[in-house]
Amino acid sequence: MTKESQVSHTNRQWFLKERPMGLVGPEHFELVESPLPEPDLTSGQVLLKTLMLSFEPAMRGWLDDRPSYVPPVGIGEPMRAPGVCQVVRSDNPQLPEGALVQGMANWQEYSIGDPSAASSPRRLREGTPPNLALGVFGGTSLTAYFGLLEVGQPQPGETILVSGAAGATGSVVAQIARINGCKVIGIAGGREKCEWLVDDCKIDVAIDYKSEDLDGRLRELCPKGVDVFFDNVGGEILQTALSHMADFGRIVACGCISNYNLESPPPGPNNLNLIISRSLRMQGFVMMNYMAQAGRALKELSGWVNTGEIAWREDIQEGFENIPATLQRLYTGANEGKQLLKVSDPQ
Repeated sequence: MTKESQVSHTNRQWFLKERPMGLVGPEHFELVESPLPEPDLTSGQVLLKTLMLSFEPAMRGWLDDRPSYVPPVGIGEPMRAPGVCQVVRSDNPQLPEGALVQGMANWQEYSIGDPSAASSPRRLREGTPPNLALGVFGGTSLTAYFGLLEVGQPQPGETILVSGAAGATGSVVAQIARINGCKVIGIAGGREKCEWLVDDCKIDVAIDYKSEDLDGRLRELCPKGVDVFFDNVGGEILQTALSHMADFGRIVACGCISNYNLESPPPGPNNLNLIISRSLRMQGFVMMNYMAQAGRALKELSGWVNTGEIAWREDIQEGFENIPATLQRLYTGANEGKQLLKVSDPQ
């Protein structure tokens, strides 16, 4: 049976039905069935079948109608999402039928890949499975790499604090810091996550913010202060971490997941004066700004993975109908490791 004969005649898609106020869930999306998209094969376009989708904390921000680094997803549009797809119809020798590609697949079974577009699909390196391409070699690891090394600029012997340390981004941040000779303290929720950070990721200490006094533990563990705080969470944890920063410390503002699903924003930290008095630098960043350097990062990440220096976990759900519920898992803490969903198997 050829790949062409296995192509459906219709395309299932999840459209944004309404903008969430608070926790995002399946009720904010609508499953629709559309005609199969028709690529212009003569111009090099290809038809792609979605194999696996990635779920990122930043996706919640894409649903809000406010200025950001990317336009919001429109009502009645497919939800935006990175993914790995297989080429199932093509006359393009650079993207032949059967090739696996990575890019913005969105919540749909089929899409058109356009090599001339700014967000053109990138062919996967031979032998790279979709879960690794989207997981330990995906956007969350690149975010960890550039955020820590380019923005945080850790030096050997410094103390690095990571919030959301058991997540897909935070765990890689913590391990890169360890590889670079730093003392690493991770903050996570729950004993199991903290044990994984110490036993598998081999960081120095993991603090369970759900059962331990974070302020007291940081006072005990960081008598000279924190040199780099990599923040994925914001909120009360940011407030506490600020009070333990060393002079000339760096705060890497990567995410604010504690606030993503609140109906109204909470009060901000009330100790921002410490940024002045302790000569701190607090900087946000967007991974997309570093994509020109992705090759260098992936080469170094591959080396660490191949030598066992980096541990990772994946949470792979299955079924196209379960896509919206899988997104919600990110914000309820149900996932353990990188959140993925398998749509179909490669042919």
